[in-house]
Amino acid sequence: MSTHGYGDVLRVTGARQFLIGSAVERLGGAMFGVGVVAMVASRRGSYSLAGAVSAGALVVLAVSGALIGRAVDRYGQRRVTLPLVAWSTFWSIGTVLVSLLGAPIWTLFLAYSMSAVTGTTGNLSRARWSYLLSERPKLLHSAMSLEQVIDELTFVGGPALAVVLATTVLPEAGLIAAAFFFGIGSLIFLARTDTEPPVDRLSHEQTKSVLRIPAVLVVCAVAFMIGGIFGANEIVTIATTSSLGHPEAAAFILALYALASAIAAVVYGLRDNAIPLNRALWGGALAMCLLEAPVLFVGSVPFLAVALTFAGIATAPTLIVTIKLASALVPPNQVTESLSLVSTAMIIGIAGGSSLGGIVVESVSPHAGYAVPVVAAGLGALLGLACHRILRPKPGPRVA
Repeated sequence: MSTHGYGDVLRVTGARQFLIGSAVERLGGAMFGVGVVAMVASRRGSYSLAGAVSAGALVVLAVSGALIGRAVDRYGQRRVTLPLVAWSTFWSIGTVLVSLLGAPIWTLFLAYSMSAVTGTTGNLSRARWSYLLSERPKLLHSAMSLEQVIDELTFVGGPALAVVLATTVLPEAGLIAAAFFFGIGSLIFLARTDTEPPVDRLSHEQTKSVLRIPAVLVVCAVAFMIGGIFGANEIVTIATTSSLGHPEAAAFILALYALASAIAAVVYGLRDNAIPLNRALWGGALAMCLLEAPVLFVGSVPFLAVALTFAGIATAPTLIVTIKLASALVPPNQVTESLSLVSTAMIIGIAGGSSLGGIVVESVSPHAGYAVPVVAAGLGALLGLACHRILRPKPGPRVA
């Protein structure tokens, strides 16, 4: 196990600036969903409306993400993303004004959905690492692990900060802070242009869409299953803790799940990556299934917290492998598009898992809903195993 990986990553020219910017942007990004739900529920008195507004924007984000990713590969990160950040900030401000003025509900849907048409730095940052460290696979492994740590920590801190601001300052405060962090972080990230992958428009025009690469579609399918795990875990945990008489424990348990994943990402990034990515993908999904399964047999809040904490251990390593495969299976000039497609699949999976988990909760029982993430992880493992041969990155001008 190497102890120098993360230090070496941070010493890469320009890395600290774009990593800090990306972290701030992701903190804001993690605040949007909870921020708008808290705002709408407080001003309009309806959680169903709040959920619908949030879900509508999630669909827009998923649909536009792959298109934006392809545009970034073709025209460059700064050229595409900067106008989109301005666009998103404009509509975020519009969403706040709609809420403050009590404007018609349709304007709320319109404004917040339009704010979701934007570029996010998570995929852009990973694309930069793939470019900067293409000849240093061990260091790239550490960099991707560090990216996942940031994702997990912002997932824990962002929603909590949004709720605190919305409940103690102003219903719109969480969304305002989200837009501020998102905008400032994006500007810091995009200011470091020397780390941006070069654009080869001629080469890009001659390459086929990543949608026509079977291996990428398999990775997207596995990412969809992983998203289903996340979406189901969230709603089922909320329902289960409520049925056990401790609804306030849900946030704490989900935070433990994310923190366990973050710690696993740190440890995983320090280890040498000896297992081939195509094997690590189905192995990681299988580990998620096996570690999640005990949750089906616990009947108290303390044991649920322990079980989900252990389940979180397999999460980050599997996500890291998924991202690395998405980068390694395509030419360098299509990395962002590939990463965006995988992110889109995961977002759709989150929505699907949340919906299916809710159906099981209402039709069977709250605790039975945990069958959804267990089955999703198992299906992801089976799919990865069945297709592991085509998931082997081919030699040549690949990334990672």
